[in-house]
Amino acid sequence: MSAFDSAAFLKNLTSQPGVYRMYSQQDDVIYVGKAKNLKKRVSSYFRTNVDNAKTRSLVSQIAHMDVTVVNSETEAFLLENNFIKKYKPRYNVVMRDDKSYPFIFLSDHEHPRLSFHRGPQKKKGEYFGPYPSAWSVRESLRSMQRIFPVRQCEDSYYRARSRPCLQYQMQRCSAPCVEGYVSDEEYKEQVNFARLFLKGKNQQVIGSLVENMEKASESLNFEAAARYRDQINALRKVQERQWVAGTQDEMDVFGFAFKGNMACIQVMFIREGQLLGSKAFFPKVPTIADENEVFESFFLQFYLAGNKTIPKQIVLANTLSDESAISAVLSSEAGHKVTFFKGAREEKRQYLELAQTNAESALDAQYSQQKSVFARYLDLEAAMEVESPIQRMECFDISHTSGEQTVASCVVFNREGPLKSDYRRYNIEGITPGDDYAAMAQALKRRYKSVKEVQKIPDLLLIDGGKGQLAQAESFFEDWPHDKKPMLLGVAKGTTRKPGLETLILAGSHDVLPMDSHSPALHLVQHIRDESHRFAITGHRNRRQKVKTTSSLESIPGIGAKRRQTLLKFMGGLHGLKKASKNEIANVPGISQELADTIYDHLHQ
Repeated sequence: MSAFDSAAFLKNLTSQPGVYRMYSQQDDVIYVGKAKNLKKRVSSYFRTNVDNAKTRSLVSQIAHMDVTVVNSETEAFLLENNFIKKYKPRYNVVMRDDKSYPFIFLSDHEHPRLSFHRGPQKKKGEYFGPYPSAWSVRESLRSMQRIFPVRQCEDSYYRARSRPCLQYQMQRCSAPCVEGYVSDEEYKEQVNFARLFLKGKNQQVIGSLVENMEKASESLNFEAAARYRDQINALRKVQERQWVAGTQDEMDVFGFAFKGNMACIQVMFIREGQLLGSKAFFPKVPTIADENEVFESFFLQFYLAGNKTIPKQIVLANTLSDESAISAVLSSEAGHKVTFFKGAREEKRQYLELAQTNAESALDAQYSQQKSVFARYLDLEAAMEVESPIQRMECFDISHTSGEQTVASCVVFNREGPLKSDYRRYNIEGITPGDDYAAMAQALKRRYKSVKEVQKIPDLLLIDGGKGQLAQAESFFEDWPHDKKPMLLGVAKGTTRKPGLETLILAGSHDVLPMDSHSPALHLVQHIRDESHRFAITGHRNRRQKVKTTSSLESIPGIGAKRRQTLLKFMGGLHGLKKASKNEIANVPGISQELADTIYDHLHQ
């Protein structure tokens, strides 16, 4: 047991509701919990007859505790979620993905715009969703663009048009940006059709379009009638392959599966009678948690993480410990009453069964993948003859084009696979272009110059490259101040650069580590090496593209967007500006002689 004096702590502990935090010897928060009665709840951890070995393991790690007293259980729920999000304690269930969900946004302009939206809903307009992924939103927008000619362009682009763009030529926009192409009434009608479509009222839209087509035919306006006919056909095609439909206006459905020490929660989003999609979550599950604790912790974090739409109805496969209190806190956050259901009625039961099936299927796939990764780790440990298990691996790679816009990547794997939250990129500056050795040295220095947590130090560090790159890593770790020091392994490509022909170079001796081309250990090394290569190339391409689309005038102090526009307009573009003398530049309105000197020197150095 730890040296923590539980009796002295409990002696003065209040019986009010609140949140408690447990700390390790290193002063890290290892567990956060809430309680209606702090004294009663915290006392349960320190009973002499605690049966649960997992709880005993947690208690043995406690060095000290503190509590925060609150006024109500609702406040305790919110504070606990904030602490878990802040500290990510080792023994708490932690939701891995707390991003807000994307919506389709219909703006409140004179000529409204349809667009992708994620984050706080502060702009004036209507929000439709949430959708399970950014891809599903963009796919929906693409489908709508083929049916309803409503603009999707940025406001700055819309205001700058003097003639219709390519979207008009492709019949995907009615060109409200230019006068004479579509009347305000016609555009407003198409916006209303799009609004009804997003609300799931497809039959009403089709009925209105049929009526318009008949009116156009009667008035011998056959061109307009043909346009309405095409809209009806496109809408019916979309309807044929559209989402599962029901009668529930607003509802989330939670499926839950638990296996070994892994859990999967499948969330299905139903809005306006349509199943917009679903998403599988795999929260971090501590060893001390049981199934109900895992689900309830995830459930609260899911809705209290911020920027989540809380529906009026929620269907659950699991029973919550205190449904009335949880319903009260969610109702308070949502601004309307939130009701829980168990799937007793026909439609809700069908949705719940579908969510359960998806959760079990996703968990089986994730479990098989982790077993494969775990087997590869074991094989690598055997090949390297290490004494302790490899928990964390990192790999570095360098990417550039002829030495320009050099980017270094650092990717991280643990025994579950890629740990993308710990990936890092470094823009390399101040080296001789094309010097990969110097780039590697700079990346290592920036990555490990201030490592505060021991668990963030890798057990194995892979360097993509030959002996030269590996030597940079060896040189860096010669004066390593920490007790834990990573093992180093160089990964050099074979002569033909084909997978399976890599040479693994051990640090120090620079001996080659023999490994069969079909070895699971080599597959693991290839996986992390390829991931670091992909991550570095993506960063390099983004940086290179930014340079291409950035004006050389942007880096001149004192030159903002308006002055830049004035300069280019008066000088006939950047080429004319470069040919101009200092006096000619000074003649541009708003440009002083001193600023003209600065511009000239900048462009000619």
